[in-house]
Amino acid sequence: MRIHPFFALTLLGAFCGFVSAAPAPAASAASDASQPVRSWLLRIHEAAGKRNFQGTFVVSGGGAVSSARIAHFYVAGQQYERIESLDGQARHVFRHNDLVQTVWPSSRVVVVEQTQLPRAFPAVLQTGDDRLSEFYALHPEGGGRVAGHDADVLRVQPRDHRRFGYRLWADRSTGLLLRADVLNDKDEVLESSAFSDVTINVRPQPDSVLQAMRRLDGYRVLRPSLQPIRLEDEGWMLREATPGFRLISGVKRPIGAAAGGEGDPPGPSVLQAVYSDGLTHVSLFIEPYDPKRHTKDMRATLGATQTLMRRHGEWWVTLVGDVPLATLKEFAKGLERRP
Repeated sequence: MRIHPFFALTLLGAFCGFVSAAPAPAASAASDASQPVRSWLLRIHEAAGKRNFQGTFVVSGGGAVSSARIAHFYVAGQQYERIESLDGQARHVFRHNDLVQTVWPSSRVVVVEQTQLPRAFPAVLQTGDDRLSEFYALHPEGGGRVAGHDADVLRVQPRDHRRFGYRLWADRSTGLLLRADVLNDKDEVLESSAFSDVTINVRPQPDSVLQAMRRLDGYRVLRPSLQPIRLEDEGWMLREATPGFRLISGVKRPIGAAAGGEGDPPGPSVLQAVYSDGLTHVSLFIEPYDPKRHTKDMRATLGATQTLMRRHGEWWVTLVGDVPLATLKEFAKGLERRP
C-alpha cells in the first residue's frame, strides 16, 4: 500500500478543477442548489495548499495498512512538506514547491526530482473545455466526524463503469480534507485514506524542511533524468482513447533504482505516459521485453489500485491506475506499435 506524497494537492486540486470546469446550470433554482457544493469544494482546494497542518495519515485497503506522519506549511506563497513513513522500510520525503527529495536512510540514498504532478491534474481541468461533469455527479451527504474534527461529507458518483466513486470528508472549520474513500459500483469501500490525528493551523516551520533537504553528506544522490516525449514519436499510439481520459504527460526515464547516479552508464529506458479524467489517472509504462524479468502476463489488485502487465511483441507493457480492471484492459486493447 502506498502513501502518495501529494495526496492533498493532487486530489483536492482535481476536485477544485471539476467545479470550475462544470457548466453552469440553466435554471436559477439549480444554480442556487449547487452553489454550496461549489463553494465547499473551492474551500477544500484552498485549505490543501494554504493551511498549516500536521498529523498521522493512514491508508488502508486490500487487507494492507500503511501510515505516515505528514506536515505541511505555507509561508509567503511557498509550500513546504515533510512525510515520514511509519511502516516497513524507513523513508522520508521532503518537498519545497515542485522540488522533491526522497531519503532512504538504510541504504543511504537520496532521490531528487523536479515534479509537476501536483499542478498537472488541476491544470488539465482549468482549460475550460473539459467534460468531467459527463462522467461524475456531485452530491452533499450531510455531516460526520474524523480525527476529532466535525466534517462535511460529499459523494462523487461516477456516471459509467470506467471509474470508481469517492466519498469525502472535509473539516467544517477550515475545509481541509480529512478522509477520502474510494468506492466500487456496489458502494463497497476499496480503499480509505484518512487522518487518524491532525492539528490544523500549526505554527509553520519551513526551516525543518529546508534544513533536512540540505543534509546530504554521506548519501548517494540520484537525480533521475526525465526526458519529455510524445508516444507517437517513440512509435506508439492509442488507437482509441478511453472516454473521459486525456494525456497529461509523457516522459522517458532510466530503468532501475541506481539510474540517475553520477557516472552511471546509460542503460535501457522506460516510456511513461499519464492519462487523467481529472479525478483519477492511469499510468502506462512501456519497456523492452526481458524474458528474465517478464515471465508471464499478470494482473494484480491492491485496494483501489489495479495493475495489468502483458507482453506486446518485443515490448513489455504495464498499466496502473485507481480504476476498474476493465478500464486498464480498454487502454491495453487500444495500444498499437506503429511500423
